[in-house]
Amino acid sequence: MAQGAPLLLERPLKVEYAEETTVRKSLSFEIEAEVVDREIEARVREYARKLKLPGFRPGKVPADVVKQRFKTQLLEDVAEALVNKVVFEELEGRGLRPLANPKVTDLKIDESRPMTFRAVFETLPIVEVPDYRGLPARLRSPKVSDEEVDQELQRLREEAARYDPIEGRALEAGDFALLDLAWRPLDGGKGGRDENALVEVGGEANHPQLKEALVGMNVGETRQARLDYAADNPATHLAGKSVDYTLTLKAMKTRVLPALDDEFAKDLGDWDSLAALRQGIRERLRAAEERKIDREVKNALLGALIQRASFEVPESLVERNMTARTEGALRGLAYQGVDPSKIGVDWREYRESQREAAVGAAKADILLDEIARREGIDALPAEIEAEVGRYAARLRKTAESVRARMEKEGELAELALRIREDKVLDLLKANARLENE
Repeated sequence: MAQGAPLLLERPLKVEYAEETTVRKSLSFEIEAEVVDREIEARVREYARKLKLPGFRPGKVPADVVKQRFKTQLLEDVAEALVNKVVFEELEGRGLRPLANPKVTDLKIDESRPMTFRAVFETLPIVEVPDYRGLPARLRSPKVSDEEVDQELQRLREEAARYDPIEGRALEAGDFALLDLAWRPLDGGKGGRDENALVEVGGEANHPQLKEALVGMNVGETRQARLDYAADNPATHLAGKSVDYTLTLKAMKTRVLPALDDEFAKDLGDWDSLAALRQGIRERLRAAEERKIDREVKNALLGALIQRASFEVPESLVERNMTARTEGALRGLAYQGVDPSKIGVDWREYRESQREAAVGAAKADILLDEIARREGIDALPAEIEAEVGRYAARLRKTAESVRARMEKEGELAELALRIREDKVLDLLKANARLENE
């Protein structure tokens, strides 16, 4: 060893490992004072090179001045460096895989004294999976009524409707108004404009005060209207507010629905008769109902599995799930153009309200992962590519471009996980004890 070189100790720290619960573990460290002092001196030299203090030449600030003036920051930097080094080396050496970065507690550090602290972290529990073959669930038969078929036919007719112009009279209830409109909340909030909006006069989805404003208008006429929204309005950004509108009528139209006959079925492209169209609708609705029943059965089986399982769920997974649920709600509002900060929701309280569901979801994830591991279930490359292809077809993009984007944003791994979980759920259903309702 060269003269003056720092003394290298084979094991310059003491570590105690403790299992506080089945998922929460801790490592208690004591790092020898010599190691701490050596790190402090190295940091002091680094500080001295960079500091510019009155009365001292750059890079020539004495060590005792650095320690006196910057002691708090100096010790924080040393502690962070030592913690990052010893904690992760110890975790790796013991083969421990925390679910999140360890939390450092009880930290004590000072010059010429050992540094002590605890690193607390969570790991996945050792799971005793209950028997997942023969789980009970009730299975209902898929049923599609004539009324549901008629409702879908009516929806298709409305989509295929044409709008003929109305001339020679004023606007009446039941007409369709082609409007340019502008609006601004009475409280001075953000307003907006919309051009060529087609509005049914007196339609169920429209404000009753809007009908009063529109009836009697003539093409080219502009009117002012104030709409008062109830406090329980489903559009939460309008609830309890009054909004001033400027309405300009550009055209009046009447909706003409196509006759419900063989010609209507042929116009849709895939059917040679109304009877064939009705049968096609019935089959499509039945397929949708079968998918719904499949989800119901699998959810019931997963619920039964969760109820039978008994293990501690790591809080970090619960917290992660609660955050994801809250962020999903916020994104949903943003997509609707709603400012989440202006709808009177306590989002911390909302996040906490998701705890029970988050515990169940985290428990389900652990169980599905363990069953997949035991059964050797995984998402095959061909299955991933097929799903990417279906997604690309819906977006009308190439599979290559969609795959590249998903890979860049980390969505391919999420897709593989969903496929893997779906295959486990298929296994549960295939081995379930199903009773017909």
